[in-house]
Amino acid sequence: MGTAFAILAGAFIAAAIYLLLARSMLRILFGLALLGNGINLLILVGGRLTRDAPPILSEGVTVPGAVANPLPQALILTAIVIGFALFTFLLTLAYRAYRVIGTIDIDYMRRAEPEAPPKPPLGY
Repeated sequence: MGTAFAILAGAFIAAAIYLLLARSMLRILFGLALLGNGINLLILVGGRLTRDAPPILSEGVTVPGAVANPLPQALILTAIVIGFALFTFLLTLAYRAYRVIGTIDIDYMRRAEPEAPPKPPLGY
């Protein structure tokens, strides 16, 4: 089961890299979201999918059954929240760029930049 999830995580990351190399801003955003999901799945696989002994156990304490490892679950939950906030911020930024420039094509956005960089101020 762990091998299947590891292959799935690799497929997510490979598809995300393919989308990140596109010239459309929307594909880049979806690639970023897919990369976050692939990394979360990789963390889950790295934290073992089977239930074993608890990671921290005091001397003399017995556990009635198998216990899941809470560390990967906490890391993934935090990563989901941060990834969602980052995705919404970048989606808003892309929408604003679309409203100002009129396109989401990266090459056209690069051509919309001024030819010469602005000169620094001469004094304060």
